[in-house]
Amino acid sequence: MGMLQCLVLVLVFSTCVVATSAQGTNEDGSDGRKPYIVYMGEVPEPGSSTLAMTTTTTTTGHNNLLTTAIGDADLARESKIYSYGRSFNGFVARLLPHEAKKLSDDDRVVSVFPNTKLKLHTTRSWDFLGLPENTKKRNSRIESNIIVGVLDTGIWPACPSFNDSGYGPPPAKWKGKCMKGHNFTGCNNKIIGAKYFMGDKMPDPSDDGSASPVDDDGHGTHTASTVAGVPVHGASLYGIAKGTARGGVSSSRIAVYKVCWNAYCGDMDILAAFDEAIADGVDLISISIGGPSRNFLTDAIALGSFHAMKRGILVSASAGNNGPYTSTVQNVAPWLITVAATGLDRQLKTVVKLGNGKKVSGNSINTFTPKKQMYPLTSGARAANVTSDIYGNASACDTWTLNPQKVKGRIVLCKGQSNQDSTIKDLKGTGTIMTQYEVNDFGYTPLIPATYVLVKDGLKIEQYINTTKNPTAVIQRTRTVYVDAPFIASFSSRGPQHINPNILKPDLAAPGINILAAYSKLPSLTGDLADSRHYMFNMMSGTSMACPHVTAAAAYVKSFHQDWSPAAIKSALMTTATPLKIKPLEAELASGAGQIQPMKAVHPGLVYDISMNDYISFLCKEGYNSTDIRKLIGGKKKYNCSDFKPALGTDGLNYPSMSYLLLNSTSRISAVFHRSVKHVGYGNSVYRAKVTSPKGLSIRVTPSTLTFMKKHQTRSFTVVVKGAPMKGTTQILAALLEWDDNRHKVRSPIVVYRHTTS
Repeated sequence: MGMLQCLVLVLVFSTCVVATSAQGTNEDGSDGRKPYIVYMGEVPEPGSSTLAMTTTTTTTGHNNLLTTAIGDADLARESKIYSYGRSFNGFVARLLPHEAKKLSDDDRVVSVFPNTKLKLHTTRSWDFLGLPENTKKRNSRIESNIIVGVLDTGIWPACPSFNDSGYGPPPAKWKGKCMKGHNFTGCNNKIIGAKYFMGDKMPDPSDDGSASPVDDDGHGTHTASTVAGVPVHGASLYGIAKGTARGGVSSSRIAVYKVCWNAYCGDMDILAAFDEAIADGVDLISISIGGPSRNFLTDAIALGSFHAMKRGILVSASAGNNGPYTSTVQNVAPWLITVAATGLDRQLKTVVKLGNGKKVSGNSINTFTPKKQMYPLTSGARAANVTSDIYGNASACDTWTLNPQKVKGRIVLCKGQSNQDSTIKDLKGTGTIMTQYEVNDFGYTPLIPATYVLVKDGLKIEQYINTTKNPTAVIQRTRTVYVDAPFIASFSSRGPQHINPNILKPDLAAPGINILAAYSKLPSLTGDLADSRHYMFNMMSGTSMACPHVTAAAAYVKSFHQDWSPAAIKSALMTTATPLKIKPLEAELASGAGQIQPMKAVHPGLVYDISMNDYISFLCKEGYNSTDIRKLIGGKKKYNCSDFKPALGTDGLNYPSMSYLLLNSTSRISAVFHRSVKHVGYGNSVYRAKVTSPKGLSIRVTPSTLTFMKKHQTRSFTVVVKGAPMKGTTQILAALLEWDDNRHKVRSPIVVYRHTTS
C-alpha cells in the first residue's frame, strides 16, 4: 500500500443485505440515473400505519413507494439496489433528479441524498497506552463475549493474529453470517462473521473472484487486528520493531463488513453494513472511513451510528487525514467517538552512511538489508539525459530525465519528494535518497532501499558527490529510536468542525503513526504491482490506525461495565485521557481531551451520560424539525420538539468537553455550559472543582463542590465562561476543568476559539 493510501484509512464491513441487483443502466449511464439513498428513519413497529416490520413487507413497501415515484413497476424493480430494514428503514435506487425530488417530498421520507464515495481514512502501542499484555485487570470471560464490528476493506483470516485456538463457539446473541468467496473459505471462532457489500456491482462469486470478504487491500486486516488480534510473539516487519503484536481486547470476537473497494467506500454500502451489523448483534463498531462533513440526515456514518447508539452500540470513527490544517475534522456527530492520531515514543530512522564516513539520518520504513558495505553514489543532475530539460527536472529525478546507464547499480540523490524510488527501480538503480524541508513524522515504505533526508543534509550529500572522484554510500535498514511522546500526528485532521461548532471534535486521540499490525498477503507491502514483498505484518499510519485503538479501549471498559451506555463509555475515555505532552499550536482542536488511558477509564469516578431525550432536545436546538425527529426515533409515540425540555446552554448537550465559537472576532467571550455527572464510584464521595485557565478567560463553576451519598447519584453544575475579545493573532484559548475527590481526576477541556476566514 502506498503512502497516500496509508494515510487515508478506513474500516471494514462486508455483507449482502436484502438487495435487488439493478439491471441495465450503469451509474454513469446515458439515461442519467444515479444511485440515491432514500432514508426513512427507524424501522416501524408492528401495527404502525406505515410499513410493517417484516423484511418482506418492508421491501414491498419500498417497491411501491419507488413505483409511485418512477411511474413504472418494472423499471422501479430494476432501479432498486438495496432495501434497508433490519435496523433502520430505507432503500437505495437509481433515480433521475425529479424522481429523487418527488420521493423527498413524501411524508414517509426523512431525506434523499446521492450516494457519494468516502475514503479509507501493534508491537508497542498498547504498552505505550498502559495496557500490558499480561495485566490481571481483565474480565477475559466477558471480553470473549464482546463482538466488534469492523467496517473496512475485509480481512485475511489466515493471519496468526486471528488464530481461534482455545475459543469456544460464538456468543449465543450472535445472529450474523459468514459469506464465502474467492480466497475466503469461511470464518472461525475468532472471526465469527464476514459480509461484503458491493451495491449494484454485486457479481456472482464464480465470475471473477472479486465478490468476497477477503482483504485485497490490507487496511481492514490491520485495523481488525489492532482491535482484537490475539498476541503474536516475535512479530515484526522484516525484523523492524520486533515485539508482540496484539489487539487491545485480544479475547474479543471480530465481525467484518467489507464496504470499501479500491480505497473507496460508498454511502449506500456503509449504510447497508450498519443495518446488518446492528441486527447481527455486534457490541461496538469501528469505522475508519470519512468524507466532508454533512447534515446528519444526509451523512451515512452519522445516520448509521445514530441507530447503533440507540441500541446501545458505541461507534468510533477516524477524524480524517487532512492535517495540519484546521477545520478539516470529519465524522463529527456527537453520538460517536471521533479519533485523532498521535505518535508513539518509538520513531523510525534510516541512516545513510557516506564513503567519507559521515552519516545522515533519514526517515523511511526501509526493509532492505544491504548486501554490500558500499554502493556507487550519484545525483539526478549527474545522471541526466542530454535531452532531460524536455521532460522535466533531472535533479528531482523526474520520469524520462535520467540516463539508465548512469543510474544502473547506483544510489541516486533526488531533490524533492515525489516517490522517486519507483523511477530509480525501473532504471535498475540500487537505492535513492530524497529530500524534504521538514521530514515527516510517519514512515514511507519504498520499493527499493530509500530514505528522506532534510534539504540541508541533501546539500551536504550533493557536495560530497561533486567533490569526490568515486562517491559511495549505503542505505542501512531502518531501526527504531525512542523519542518524547505523545504528540499529535502532522496529518491528523483538526477542528473546529462545521456542523456543530460548539461541540469539540475530535474527541480524543490514540496512536496512529507507524503502527505494526496484521496484514493481508494478497497485496504487496506498498500495494505497488512492482513490489514483490508480501508479509503477514505491516506498518501503517493514519487516523484509521488510531480509531481501532479507541474501539478496543471502549470494549475493554465495556467488559467491566456491560450496563453502561455508549455515552458513559465515551465519557470515561475522555475524562481520564491525558493531555498531550507535546502540544501543537491548535492544542485541543487537534487532540480533544487527549490520549486515551484504557485502564484508568475503567474507574473514571464520574461520567457525563446522555439519554435519547437529551439527543432529541439537542437536535431540536440545532434546527431539525419534529417530523424528521419522529421518523428518526421511530415507534408509535409522536415526538414534538415542544414536548421536550429545551436544550440549555451554549452547546445544549451534556458533553464531556466544552467548546465555544466566537463568530465575531470583536465580540466579548460569554458562554454557559450546563452539565450533570453520575457517580460511578463506590461509597460516599466529595468532588471539588479545580480550573486551570489562561489569561483572558474567567471561568466560574457553580456549585464548586459535588457531594455524592450513593452510587449512580447524579449532580448538576454550571460553567460560566467570560472574557474580553481575543487580542492580536490569538485564535484559541484553552482551559481545563478537573473534578477531584482525591481518588479520581475527572478532566474536561474548555476551548474558546474565534472564527477565521481562509
